[in-house]
Amino acid sequence: MHEPVAIVMAAGKGTRMKSDLPKVLVPVLGRPMIEYVLDALHAGGIARTIVVVGYRADLVRQTLAGQSRVEFATQTEQLGTGHAVQMCREALIGHDGPVMIVAGDSPMIRSESVARLLAEFRANPSACLLGTTHKADPFGLGRIVRDAQGEFTGIVEERDATPDERRITEVNMSCYLFHGPDLLEALAKLEPKNAQGEYYLTDCPGLLRQSGRPVRALAVLHPSEALSINNPDELAAVEEAMRHER
Repeated sequence: MHEPVAIVMAAGKGTRMKSDLPKVLVPVLGRPMIEYVLDALHAGGIARTIVVVGYRADLVRQTLAGQSRVEFATQTEQLGTGHAVQMCREALIGHDGPVMIVAGDSPMIRSESVARLLAEFRANPSACLLGTTHKADPFGLGRIVRDAQGEFTGIVEERDATPDERRITEVNMSCYLFHGPDLLEALAKLEPKNAQGEYYLTDCPGLLRQSGRPVRALAVLHPSEALSINNPDELAAVEEAMRHER
C-alpha cells in the first residue's frame, strides 16, 4: 500500500460552460478534458486513480469505463473540495503512501510535473507537498504565503488577501501530494467555517502544519498548467495553448 494513488476532482456541473455535460467531459481538441489529466497522471507514475463523480455520475463512469486503472467515489452533495476528498476515505484506509490530488478540469497538467513532485515527495517526506507556480498576473488565484525563512505558512485566497499578499506571484495550483494517513487525519478535522458551509481542501495543509507536521510548497509547475476551464472563453484559451505546445 505504498504506491502512489491519485484523486481527480470530477463532480462538478460546470454551469458556466453552457453545456449539459459534466464539465470534465467537455471536449478539448476532440477529447474529454479529464482524459488528458488521467494520461498525465499515469505517465507520471500513478498506477491507481480515484475519480470523484457527482453531476451525471453515470455518464462519467460510462465514458471512463475503458480505463482499467480508474475507480470511482461519489459525491452526492456539492459541499466543497474537502468534502469531495472525504468521499474517498474508505478507499484510502490502509494506504501508507502518497496521495496526489488534482482537478479534472486542468487538462494541461504535465506528466513531467507529476513525476517530479512524486520524486521530491519520496526524497523529502512531508505530510503535504503543494505543487505551485509563479504567475505574472495572479489575479483570482490563491497565494502561497511563506515566512522569512521561505517556509510555507498557508494559502490565502484573493478575496481574503491583504494588499501585500496580493502582490505575491506564487499561486496555489490545486495540486497536492499528501501522506495517506496525514490526509485522513486532516480530513477528519475539516470544518465548514465559511459562508458557503463548504469543506475546503485548502484548509488541510494548514491543519497539518498546526499539528506540527512538515508541509512544503514547491514551485515546479509550468504556468500553463494553471489554465483550468470554467467557461467557453477559458476552453478556447486552453485549446489555443495546447495547439501552441504541440
